[in-house]
Amino acid sequence: MPSMRRTSPLPAHADLPPSLRIQRSTFQTILSFLPYLWPTGNPGARIRVVTATVFMVLSKIATVYVPVIYGRIIDSLAPNDIVPAAFVVPVALILAYGAIRIGSAGFGEIRDALFASVQQRAVRLLALRTFRHLHAVSLRFHLDRQTGGLSRVIDRAILGMQSVLRLAVFNVVPTALELVMVTAIIWHMFDWRYAAVTCIAVLVYVAFTAVLAGRRGRYRRTMNDTDNDASTKSLDSLINYETVKYFGNEEHEAQRYDHALARYERAAVRVQVSLNALNLGQAAIIAVGLTLIMLLAASGMRDGSMTVGKFVVVNTYLMQLYQPLNFLGVVYMTIKQGLVDMEQMFALLRVEREIADAPGARSLTAHLSEGSAGEVVFENVRFGYEANRAILKGIDFSVPAGGKLAIVGPTGAGKSTINRLLFRFYDVTGGRILIDGQDIRTVTQDSLRAAIGVVPQDTVLFNDTIRYNIGYGRPGASQAEIEQAARSAQVHDFVLKLPEGYDTRVGERGLKLSGGEKQRVAIARTLLKDPRILILDEATSALDSRTEQEIQSALSIVSQRRTTLVIAHRLSTVVDADEIIVLQDGQVAERGNHAALLAAGGLYARMWALQAAEHDLEPTG
Repeated sequence: MPSMRRTSPLPAHADLPPSLRIQRSTFQTILSFLPYLWPTGNPGARIRVVTATVFMVLSKIATVYVPVIYGRIIDSLAPNDIVPAAFVVPVALILAYGAIRIGSAGFGEIRDALFASVQQRAVRLLALRTFRHLHAVSLRFHLDRQTGGLSRVIDRAILGMQSVLRLAVFNVVPTALELVMVTAIIWHMFDWRYAAVTCIAVLVYVAFTAVLAGRRGRYRRTMNDTDNDASTKSLDSLINYETVKYFGNEEHEAQRYDHALARYERAAVRVQVSLNALNLGQAAIIAVGLTLIMLLAASGMRDGSMTVGKFVVVNTYLMQLYQPLNFLGVVYMTIKQGLVDMEQMFALLRVEREIADAPGARSLTAHLSEGSAGEVVFENVRFGYEANRAILKGIDFSVPAGGKLAIVGPTGAGKSTINRLLFRFYDVTGGRILIDGQDIRTVTQDSLRAAIGVVPQDTVLFNDTIRYNIGYGRPGASQAEIEQAARSAQVHDFVLKLPEGYDTRVGERGLKLSGGEKQRVAIARTLLKDPRILILDEATSALDSRTEQEIQSALSIVSQRRTTLVIAHRLSTVVDADEIIVLQDGQVAERGNHAALLAAGGLYARMWALQAAEHDLEPTG
């Protein structure tokens, strides 16, 4: 049985000390990232990675050989007492110099071109995997999370992965290779002192960069958290635009948003100041190393052990060495930030699915038949959203195929929970739910949800056209099928009166349509899905009486030949149900048809009398 604990995208090592937790998080992120660099089952991508690596090595060999050719050209240009310099310049060296420079640049561009498809495919696969995973995790997870924050996590992680793929693979490794080559050449051409100064400067530079980058990583995490908070507050406020206006709370929302932005501002300033300190320290290390090398070279010029060409070579090598080394600092910081940005996405991917198909789960639809499909049975069902708070306390009822059951009761009695359990947003903590004799935990979720259609109280539409929203019930449906569903839902004539017809956009969450129009679109969408089991969850409770009557007519068409569960607050909408169960405190308090429950004079009769007084209904059946 799944536990009732709340899921969280935090890593499992959250109890470690902060420093070890950061290191372990970074290590886990790198391990999670590596498979995207060397994709399994994609030999083409692996060949491109290997070929790009070969061109990377060729590019660096050409790069480190350029100063050698350049120094020889300068030495050949030095005047002597016999022949003017212009006549002794070897043309072959100049041509070789030009060819090597072209090769250095060309090999690098070929490398990047070969790796581009690997990089973009990896980003695509990661984004798709995360998107699928967020749809696969439980409703509990999404109720605990804010969509604006999740969206920012995904956006930053995708950009971070692009940076890491682009820089780590073909900038960090090539730079390290170049450092080794340059150090070896300097030692070979001059002596160990030059190589020692070079190595020490590099080691100090790398150590300094790593220390400050670690601190900047923590600052970056803080900045990400505050950015998520600001984005979430902004998105929630704009989605609830009308609510803000109803209460005149524009200034309150602005202050909340500004408070979040102020915290982001402080974090961003710390990130920038730490970057300035990093750049200053790196520049000082480079300057000291370069000065020491030049002093050694100048001493060699005085004692005649170094020619002008070699002096230029050592200077060129140092400038060439420190240029990528300086860039390495920026690359290191970008990679660190990219890994921090990716960390939360990989943490999301580690969130376990609370509701998952059982091993060997069968398809429900494979057992459905036109004549008998759709029987729903609840056997002693118990459930609580939290372990210490029971919502359903042993619910029993059955709905025969094609039958209609109404579920009524006071607010908080557990009516909508039944809908969520049947759709398997959650698993029961006791008892079982059967459809045509099959425990829904033993069938695939896809087949279960394909057999069930829901018309909710709060219909949410996509910010797209009416055609898209109706067609969402069965992607790929023809225009004729969409129009037929709209006719059955009594919305077709309304759509034709619109200037753009079925191409009319409904706005964010369908706000351009009235409540009744949205409900009709939702009914048409469900009709197009053509489910065997239909759940009407307070489908008309938010509508006026006239619109409710019109929607009820459309719902009667939808309910024909389908097993129907009606979850309702207004009792006038369930008088035609085959059976009505009355929930109270998570238990079935009464059951029977409308007339029998009124005759019993119990909870249902009292609820009917109250609503009759409110809506001028007849107090009897």
